[in-house]
Amino acid sequence: MIKNVLFVQFKHYTGILEGGGLVNQRNMQMAEQLLGAENVRVYYVHDDARRRSLGNWLLSALYFPFGHFNGMLPSRLREIVRLAADYDCVFISTTIFGIVARELKAAGYRGRIVAHFHNVESIYYDHLLPKYMPFRGVIINCAARNDAYCCRYADVVLALNERDAALLEKMYGRRPDYLVPVALKDQCEHINFDAKAQTEARPRLLFLGSSFTANNEGVLWFVQHVLPHVDAEFRIVGRDMDKLQAANACLRDVQVFSNVPDLAEHYLWADFMVLPIFSGSGMKVKTCESMMYGRNILGTDETFEGYREYVEGSARLCNTAQDFIDAITYYAEHPVPRFNARIRDIYLRHFSQEASLQVFKDAFSEIKD
Repeated sequence: MIKNVLFVQFKHYTGILEGGGLVNQRNMQMAEQLLGAENVRVYYVHDDARRRSLGNWLLSALYFPFGHFNGMLPSRLREIVRLAADYDCVFISTTIFGIVARELKAAGYRGRIVAHFHNVESIYYDHLLPKYMPFRGVIINCAARNDAYCCRYADVVLALNERDAALLEKMYGRRPDYLVPVALKDQCEHINFDAKAQTEARPRLLFLGSSFTANNEGVLWFVQHVLPHVDAEFRIVGRDMDKLQAANACLRDVQVFSNVPDLAEHYLWADFMVLPIFSGSGMKVKTCESMMYGRNILGTDETFEGYREYVEGSARLCNTAQDFIDAITYYAEHPVPRFNARIRDIYLRHFSQEASLQVFKDAFSEIKD
């Protein structure tokens, strides 16, 4: 029977949590709720000193071709294997550290190994890295190798959605044991949403996301191909988005808010979330967060990956510039409630932390057998 668990995580997340950090936080909180916080320990592959060390960077680069992704050096692998002897379960928070599963099995670890796929990492890094980046192939191959290690050596594999499940089966011959979609702790319980307030005749549009390839491509596309053809207020909010603004003249007159400690005021300002995302893997955390705030959402197929069967009829699918233009123009002429009660209810029933608890109970039950 599982009594305690060792989490292997990239770094200690502080400050503004986004994307993978929020999902990792959810996973740890689920484990703490089920096993007790005193029975959950986290091993951080990086601390601030390690991450900033030139020697650490050079060593990490040296070991990349051998499957040691992002600083998972042999010395840290040995440390994890040593620590794991005192734990019934090792939870690999991101599959770029799949080599941990291989080393645990090689060392005869008798506990259970759980691997969590945020994405199919080789596909994620293929989208993330510039096409002509030096050593791009080495990084992608390293990610693929670690994905494969998780599929081969983990006792329980978790993934976010059916798309990733199908890809893992096709690429590595293993389907996940459980699908655990993105879920967030409710930050809006204290908010009294005004159910009567209507969207503005000049709609307030919000793009939220950190400076990252898929986000940058999407928001620049929107500013160039959609925004000139609608009468609307538009904001960009996200980590390091000021750098994107500085590098692109088309954003010169756009409101950009970078490294915002509290997103609530921006969510509550918006009539519509506009999320033109065209590439990626896994699920988009910003979609879940928008649902949590009960926002109206205009998004692409990729925006709604993993959510679409739930939000059909409650959100607007837009895959072309004309789709976005038509939707924004329509809502300017036909106001709707600013608070989308149906979207918030879908979040509560399917994508809140409470909703995911049962899946974790099932997964940990599987681990106990």
